[in-house]
Amino acid sequence: MLNFESIRIKRLLSSSILLMNLIVYAQFKNIKNDTFWNTVEGKPIYSQGGGIFIFPNPKTGEDTYYWYGVHYKEAELYRKDPSQTQARNNFVAVTCYSSTDLVNWRFENNVLEKNEVEQDGRTGWLGRMGVVYIPEKKQYALFIQHNNSVLIALSNSATGNFKKHNRLDMTEMIGTPNTGDQTVFTDYDTGKSYLVYSYGRGRNKIYISEIGIKNGKVDLLDCTQIYKGKGREGNCMFKYNNKYYVFASNLYGWDSSYAYYLVAENIKGPYTPTNEMLITPGCMDDFAHITQTGFFVNVEGSKQETVVYCGDRWANFAGNGLGYNQWVPLSFDKDTPVFNSLNSWNLNETTGEWRVAGDNNYVKNPSFEADRRAIPSPVKPIQEHITGWITKVYQGNAVLVGDSESPQLNYFNSQEDRKHVIGEKSLNIEDKVDFKRKVFQFIESTPSVELADGVYTLTAKIKTNGNFKILNMYAESGGIEKHVSVTKKIENWSIITLENITVKNGKVEIGFYVDGDSGSNCQIDDVSFINQKN
Repeated sequence: MLNFESIRIKRLLSSSILLMNLIVYAQFKNIKNDTFWNTVEGKPIYSQGGGIFIFPNPKTGEDTYYWYGVHYKEAELYRKDPSQTQARNNFVAVTCYSSTDLVNWRFENNVLEKNEVEQDGRTGWLGRMGVVYIPEKKQYALFIQHNNSVLIALSNSATGNFKKHNRLDMTEMIGTPNTGDQTVFTDYDTGKSYLVYSYGRGRNKIYISEIGIKNGKVDLLDCTQIYKGKGREGNCMFKYNNKYYVFASNLYGWDSSYAYYLVAENIKGPYTPTNEMLITPGCMDDFAHITQTGFFVNVEGSKQETVVYCGDRWANFAGNGLGYNQWVPLSFDKDTPVFNSLNSWNLNETTGEWRVAGDNNYVKNPSFEADRRAIPSPVKPIQEHITGWITKVYQGNAVLVGDSESPQLNYFNSQEDRKHVIGEKSLNIEDKVDFKRKVFQFIESTPSVELADGVYTLTAKIKTNGNFKILNMYAESGGIEKHVSVTKKIENWSIITLENITVKNGKVEIGFYVDGDSGSNCQIDDVSFINQKN
């Protein structure tokens, strides 16, 4: 039986007991993004659009992290062959994995099977779900979007087989039968759980409803509208320092987005700013590490509390890189959450501490997947430059939104290209006239993520066509520049490497400088900047 008071008391254990545990258990373990994840048994993890919840392990009684999400058939296909984006989303099951450290996961069960949710022989859409414990029934309830309704299924255990229990038509409550997007949030301080969701059409409203019992059924007890404004999806929330944060993303389909947020002192609001979500600092250079907002996990350790942003990367449906789950730690500047876009980092679940891993790739948007359209783009989102990168034209056509003479800054990879490079897009450097151009980005230390002084290696994949007088990949730090030149035509994707780059004062500029003849072009992808100590 789930006891929320015991969870609260556990978090207030004396420091002496925690220190004893630290001697045995404390260690940092790696979370590696931009790749597909496996269980400790080496089996693929398939979990999208879900959440992580703390429940007692039925065998040991130990509070355990249980991760629920949806397994789509197309997730298997894309993982086997990332060169082809999948067009469909066929439901296989809701999966459950367990962990005690948020790094090593074991498969528990397919807790909601396809045959349990079929309607007239068809499954339809299922996604965006979470699980809560219902004390009155001594059962666990799974809330999941199912076509034009919210399906509730029950199980006697956190890892058992969930069976249909109730189906909610949301029309009377919000005006549409379905939710736009949704997650489940449990406030472990109060023991109450909530559904966080948006309006079904246009997603321009966000609501919070407490979960409980109504007329003998698990249901939503109320409905509080906390936001009305621009359309938002990927609705989710967390609690930190006694404040509630609601997050959401843009309406970009399966593509990545900025991470937007609201904050309040009471879960029902009022949330500020009123009806205007703020962009989370740190998420803009790569659209939240090429994700949509998914859910959060609070790690309350003996030394600090860390909030982990768990983003959904719908790569199987958008072709935007490797991996379906991208997790990064948040920092806070007073009440402002700060997004730390990391490729690799280490977490100590016991102490709550985190640090950047030695093999972290410091480049933002390194595979150029953040942008969903040809850049410069005259349509949503209107933008002139590739996200995270700066283009400086010394000679040739200017980069202008809506100008037919403007060069296109990104290249849409063919299926053959994608057998050699990651994702649907790469950097494109070309022009109809003779041109000189530089594409670059600055990498520098932040209050939370240090770019340590040291020696680094810069790599990229490249192919060329036409004639280039100069084609350099370079790095400059502390007034000293190093570069490697491409002197021959490269028809097939090849790796270029620049080693022994000395970083000083926690800042470096990396990029590419070209001097090309009219009609020449080169594509660049999969850029990395990694400390050579690794």
